[in-house]
Amino acid sequence: MSVAKKNLNRSGVLAGGNWIIDQVKMIDVYPQREQLANITGPTVTGTGGSPYNLLVNFAKLGVSIPLSAAGLVGKDSFGELILADCKKYKIDSKFLTVSSSAPTSYTDVMTETKGGNRTFFHNQGSNAIWEGEDLDFSKTKAKFFHLGYLLLMQALDGPDKKYGTKAAKLLAAAQSAGLKTSIDTVSEDSDRFESVITPALKHTDYCILNEIEAGKTTGFKIRKDDGKLDTVALRHAAGALLQLGVGELVVIHFPEGGFVRTRKGEDVLQSSLRVPAKDIVGAAGAGDAFCTGMLLGLHEGWELKKCLETAVCAAAACLTHASCTGGMKSLRSIQALASKYKYRPKLEKDL
Repeated sequence: MSVAKKNLNRSGVLAGGNWIIDQVKMIDVYPQREQLANITGPTVTGTGGSPYNLLVNFAKLGVSIPLSAAGLVGKDSFGELILADCKKYKIDSKFLTVSSSAPTSYTDVMTETKGGNRTFFHNQGSNAIWEGEDLDFSKTKAKFFHLGYLLLMQALDGPDKKYGTKAAKLLAAAQSAGLKTSIDTVSEDSDRFESVITPALKHTDYCILNEIEAGKTTGFKIRKDDGKLDTVALRHAAGALLQLGVGELVVIHFPEGGFVRTRKGEDVLQSSLRVPAKDIVGAAGAGDAFCTGMLLGLHEGWELKKCLETAVCAAAACLTHASCTGGMKSLRSIQALASKYKYRPKLEKDL
């Protein structure tokens, strides 16, 4: 049976990778070494990690899409919290394994009160040892398999003789079973992008990265020296990602909005919403919220402009809460934010 036929009658999103409990603390300023900062409010415990944020966001949007989780959590209170959330949000957890070999991953997120800038202190925990070997794609009817975050999964980021990395092997298996694949990664200052991200691109249908990750993977500098977005370099970076093997389209997002380039040559550039500073509580999870909106549109077959509009609205909703998913509301509610906040000016003249 061809892959195209296998994809018929599929529905839903299976998301695997990092399952993390975020402990978000609001601070007045990020301190210099050996200096003190004040924690300005109670610690907010919330979701963290690409699949966790993505699936909870989908559930809170209220869309009728089957949701499934894949990964590894520890046999501890954080793991119990994640499993309880899966039950609460009707996320199928049959591929989410409990292990006594490592604790559930967690991140301490320090968010500055002014501007929402974040600093992360992360324990990889059980995410570091998940290889996806227990994930049987023949037993899912999901349409999409989303994997994230690459660069933050020690075992999956490891080498594979045939595919380059174990993550690439897992994505290839998903495609062979008839699923469309998408990836997300983390922003880190390293030289690992070529060795970890590039092999996965050949087995990725939808590549969704932020400007830093896209720049690190392709070598293009997407910001000018004056800090402004370089839309020419942006297009070059998207094109380079397609040349590296992405199957259908590349999405690059940034504070000013998002950009899509398809393998068929279609370009769409969308400005973000003008969320006033007084409404911004934190930026944790904004990239995952954007990804949720984009994948929802792709799953439903929307035009790319509507996909991007929904993505920037979802990101705007996320900014209004300290946790990664606390700001997400129904699809109608987040789309209404476009009328409330309005879009920023076009980033350039019509493409």
